[in-house]
Amino acid sequence: MFDTLKSDIRCVLDRDPAARSAWEVFLCYPGFHAVRWHRFAHFLHRHGRRTLARLVAEWCRFFTGVDIHPAARIGKRLFIDHGEGVVIGETAEIGDDVTIYQGATLGGTGKESGKRHPTIGNHVTISAGAAVLGPFTVGDYAKIGAGAVVLSEVPPCATVVGVPGHVARLYDCPARCCGDETCDRNAPDCQKRAACETARRIAGAHAAGEAGVDLDQVHLPDPVQQQLESLLRRIEALEKERGR
Repeated sequence: MFDTLKSDIRCVLDRDPAARSAWEVFLCYPGFHAVRWHRFAHFLHRHGRRTLARLVAEWCRFFTGVDIHPAARIGKRLFIDHGEGVVIGETAEIGDDVTIYQGATLGGTGKESGKRHPTIGNHVTISAGAAVLGPFTVGDYAKIGAGAVVLSEVPPCATVVGVPGHVARLYDCPARCCGDETCDRNAPDCQKRAACETARRIAGAHAAGEAGVDLDQVHLPDPVQQQLESLLRRIEALEKERGR
């Protein structure tokens, strides 16, 4: 229990430059409080004390503004920054070293029963106001841009932006990332290709400990600008051919 407490505090100190000390995190961070209350509520839920677990979750929501269903499963070192307006549904599953910013939602898309909320991999960043809706997986090291609405599978190491959300970047991977005409960076199994140079580069960085939690929410790709630049390059190429 104390090891989990220390790691929950440590992750805030590591990812928030405004955090000055462990005592400040322990006393003043609503996201940290929400994680700690949820761990207690989840313990009660797993041991059949479900009404009491819901009461603890309501207490947490009232004081922190974070709404986490007690049945939701969260991993180690979850950092909820600011916290206000974060919603995590009943069947959501969250891996280790995930960062969630204010106003984000891990929700469902209807009234169906069973698994209806997303599964979030390790080292994922979900930016402010993003909504991840449905029973699919967001791969390890993925980043969800601010305000994005994600309704389908996200491959590992992808950056998703827009409404509805779409993959705008795969670690700077070009459209034909390994030079193979059959390579599709938008496919959920993109990096399962044995020949994918991007997959090998990322795996090497992870093994060397170079790829940590990416908290950059500013330098995200602009898909409209990318399409315009591609169109301009095509026009220039056609003009050169015509001038020959």
